[in-house]
Amino acid sequence: MASHILQVSSSMSLHQQLRTLSKTLSLPSHPHRLRSLSSNCKMSTETESSSPLTHSITLPTQLAEPVQIVAAPGISDFQFRTAINSSLFKQWLKNLQTETGILANNAMSLKRVLLQGVDMFGERVGFLKFKADIVDKETGKKVPGIVFARGPAVAILILLESEGETYAVLTEQVRVPVGRLSLELPAGMLDDDKGDFVGTAAREVEEETGIHLNLEDMIDLTAFLEPSTGCRVFPSPGGCDEEISLFLYRGHVDREIITQLQGKETGLRDHGELIKVRVVSYKNLWRMTADSKVLMAIALYEMAMREGLLLQSKT
Repeated sequence: MASHILQVSSSMSLHQQLRTLSKTLSLPSHPHRLRSLSSNCKMSTETESSSPLTHSITLPTQLAEPVQIVAAPGISDFQFRTAINSSLFKQWLKNLQTETGILANNAMSLKRVLLQGVDMFGERVGFLKFKADIVDKETGKKVPGIVFARGPAVAILILLESEGETYAVLTEQVRVPVGRLSLELPAGMLDDDKGDFVGTAAREVEEETGIHLNLEDMIDLTAFLEPSTGCRVFPSPGGCDEEISLFLYRGHVDREIITQLQGKETGLRDHGELIKVRVVSYKNLWRMTADSKVLMAIALYEMAMREGLLLQSKT
């Protein structure tokens, strides 16, 4: 196809230049018609824009200061209403107002929440992304308030003794956010509002490793923490609300079981879970993975053993 170069002489009048442009680009030749097109485009943009979705709530800790919840562009009415009514958002608001919460002593106030993202897991809210405007009343300054909400989760340290050696059962998973395969404890999110931490932990272990655990044999390691902590651990409280309950299971197995578990492919494939079981020596576990759940579980387990809160495993 030939290339056309448009040249307009500077000596032409404005009216002549417009005629030349109109012939080349097939635009109207009259200046007032060009202005009319520009005006129509502006009106169309203004018509398409709409005011953001908003919702006002009143918290018991600040009755005189209603909080405005605002949806960012792109958030649908369904997403907005579902997010506000979700257990994730309600739990976050509850955390603010607990005895150790940010709003408990009336030194700070929540002014506004900008809802920026909603990810659905089927019919329920999986993840929320929002920005909270929380102001320190003494200084009048905002505190950092960007939140990725995913709610409570569980993880379990499985220790299996065989022929005098203690092994830990891990899962190898594809983790897109960090761009690599990761060795982790079997873990999962609570998928309901019932708070069944022990049952969820046992179910996740069976889904991810194929091992069936009796609930009565599981020990809550995070229960050893002081009550003021909520008996949970927070891997990244600067940006994420996730709180994890860590459990322990100890058992004895034949060497054949260790061999069978090594490299076993598991997970809910229809949910995109591509999981392999990895069995490693417990004495080397602390240096074999960067998974915070593993390292926190080891710390709690070792300290509980040192303090005599756990009985030595029978050999």
